[in-house]
Amino acid sequence: MNIHEFQAKEIFSRYGIPVPRGIVVSTPAEAKAATKEMGGQSVVKAQIHAGGRGKSGGVQLTRSPEEAEVAAQRMLGSNLVTPQTGPEGAPVDKLLIEELADIKNELYVALTIDRGHRGPVMLVSTQGGMDIEEVAANDPQDIYTEPVDPLMGLMPFQTRRLVRKLGLDQAVASDAAKVLNALYRVFVDNDCSLVEINPLIITGDDRVVALDAKINLDDDSMFRHADLKEYRDISQENALEAQAADLNIAYVNLDGDVGCLVNGAGLAMATLDVTTAAGAAPANFLDVGGGATPEKVSSAVKIILSDPKVRRVLVNIFGGILRCDIAGEGIVLAYNETGSKIPLVVRMLGTNVVEGKKILGDSGLSVVFADTLTEAAEAIQQIKV
Repeated sequence: MNIHEFQAKEIFSRYGIPVPRGIVVSTPAEAKAATKEMGGQSVVKAQIHAGGRGKSGGVQLTRSPEEAEVAAQRMLGSNLVTPQTGPEGAPVDKLLIEELADIKNELYVALTIDRGHRGPVMLVSTQGGMDIEEVAANDPQDIYTEPVDPLMGLMPFQTRRLVRKLGLDQAVASDAAKVLNALYRVFVDNDCSLVEINPLIITGDDRVVALDAKINLDDDSMFRHADLKEYRDISQENALEAQAADLNIAYVNLDGDVGCLVNGAGLAMATLDVTTAAGAAPANFLDVGGGATPEKVSSAVKIILSDPKVRRVLVNIFGGILRCDIAGEGIVLAYNETGSKIPLVVRMLGTNVVEGKKILGDSGLSVVFADTLTEAAEAIQQIKV
C-alpha cells in the first residue's frame, strides 16, 4: 500500500526524523492562507502516489500567498502525469504547503528488500534530488549499499560506514547517523517494502532534514497496522485493482487485451509468460485463490470483463481446492449477468474437470477448450480482435 508524502512525514516525525513544517490543504484559499502562515513564501507540492512530480509541474516554489493560490488552482482537480503514473496520470486532491529550505547539500537514502541478500538493504548516494534510476544507469558507483542482518538490525559500524560514504563532516555526521537508525526502525516497525528520502538535505545551519518522504507498506501486514489502514487513498489506486483488493482477489492491471483468470500465483505468472511468448498481451494478473466460491469466481470474471481493453479471455484452472465445476459455474454466472460476448479459451485440469467443461460447453458461451497451456496460449493468439 502506497501512502502520501505528508502521511509518510507524519510517520517520520514519530520516529524523530526532522521534516520541514508543512500544512495539508485542499482548496486554493487554504493554500494562500497556509503560505501566509509560512511567512509569505512556500513550496506547493501535489500529493499523489507517484514520483517525478517536480519534472511534471507538481512541485512549485512560490514567493507570495497569491502565487501559491494560483499554483493551487492549477494543480487541484487536475490529473498529474509523471513517468511513474502512465499517460492517465493521478488525480490531485490535496497539496502539501511547506516552508522553504536552505539547502546546502542533497543526499539520497532508502531502505528496501534485496532478493540476493534475502533481507533489508540500505542505499545511500551523494546525488540526492535526482531520480535514483538515472544515478544507477549513469553513475552506479555513486550508490552505496549496506545489507542489514534482520536479526541483528542496523549496526553502529554500518551507519558510520554509510555516513563516511556520504562525505559528511563531523558537524552533521552524528545527526545523519540518527536519521539512518530511525529510518530503519520505521522500515521494520511498520512492515515496509520501501522507505525513501530523496532528498535528505543538509541545511545552511547544518541540520539534517527529510525534504521528501516515500513509504510503501506491505499489504499482507495490514492486519497488524489498523492505524496505517487509515492512510489508504482509493482515489490514487487503479479502480479495478481497488475493487479486487476489497474482494480479496490478487489482481494487477496490465496493458494487453487478454484477460487472464487463474488460480495460484505461480500458475498465473506462468500463464502470463506463455501467453506473451505466443504473441498475445495479457491484460492482467489475476489469482482468484484456492478456496473460491462460484460467487467469488464470478466477481473475478466481472472485474476482467469490465476492463475496456479486454477482447478475449484465457482461463487456466488447475482443479484442487478450487474445483473445476465451481470455476465453470462462476464463469457462466459472470457472463450471464454482464451479457458479455467476449470469447473464451479454457484450459482445465484436476478435480471435477469433466463437470467443469460440461458446464461451460452447455452454457452457449463462445468457448475453445485446450489441453495444455501452450495450446491455450496459441488458441488465444489466433482469436481475431
